[in-house]
Amino acid sequence: MNSQTDSVIQEIEKVIIGKREVVERVLMAILSEGHILLDDVPGVGKTTLAVACSRVMGMDYNRIQFTPDVVPSDIVGFSIYNKEYGSFDYKPGVVMTNLLLADEINRTSSKTQSALLEVMEEGQVTVDGTTHLLPRPFVVIATQNPVGSAGTQLLPQAQLDRFMIKLEMGYPDFESQVNILRDRQTANPIDETDEIIHRDTILSMQEEVRGIHVKDSILEYVTALAMETRNDEMIRLGVSPRGALAVVRMAKAHAYLDGRDFVMPEDVQQVFVDVCAHRLIMNPKARVSELSASDVLKQVMNRTKSPDSGR
Repeated sequence: MNSQTDSVIQEIEKVIIGKREVVERVLMAILSEGHILLDDVPGVGKTTLAVACSRVMGMDYNRIQFTPDVVPSDIVGFSIYNKEYGSFDYKPGVVMTNLLLADEINRTSSKTQSALLEVMEEGQVTVDGTTHLLPRPFVVIATQNPVGSAGTQLLPQAQLDRFMIKLEMGYPDFESQVNILRDRQTANPIDETDEIIHRDTILSMQEEVRGIHVKDSILEYVTALAMETRNDEMIRLGVSPRGALAVVRMAKAHAYLDGRDFVMPEDVQQVFVDVCAHRLIMNPKARVSELSASDVLKQVMNRTKSPDSGR
């Protein structure tokens, strides 16, 4: 594994215990310039993971708790008239940061949710006709609680498609749970985390990930997988071109964490489900058959021929 990324993961694991695969996926999404949706029950460490990432990677951090009364200007900012200069001054919203934690994003209005669309896709906000660039790097880690629908507003498909990956934290195993209880008896471990890299280093690492080599056979493999989802009888809406691009970007980040400068089919296979499951709309037939999007995507991989490994 890349020594620098391994140091980052180990430092985050001081706080997020027993969830190395989740931590790796989050780091891969950040390095591939994507956004993360954490979908899980309360209390499993979603918010803690976001805070730990910001501290260990030296990023400025803002958090907003989404509630029904949050409005778009809270997200993107607003203009206010300056009497002294006779002009309008821009007052930044919470997005003017490196890492934005959008807590319980499904508990606010669709209008407020959509305010994140330009931000997540373009890295900028437009207020009163004036465009303001966001700091770089910029990543959104959004959380939502899948249990209980009271007061929730489902994310539209266009919004879901803006997230590079959707992950579940899951409950810790027995040993990890004991360690969590032990570590928090006298202090909060997050207060003891160190900054391993700076945000400027993240920009350099993102540039290196963009430069990872992907040969045509890998691109054809990703295309074949995406096309197969569009033809599957269990899927009503398959993987879009944006989704296929996300698979390639995440596969590059997977190769980077593994210390390689080229992508192998195994990189694609490792990230395919996490990148694509939330982008699908399943047919009623899949629900009747009790097949999840992840189950169907694994079937798609099993029947799609993989190219040979190697540079």
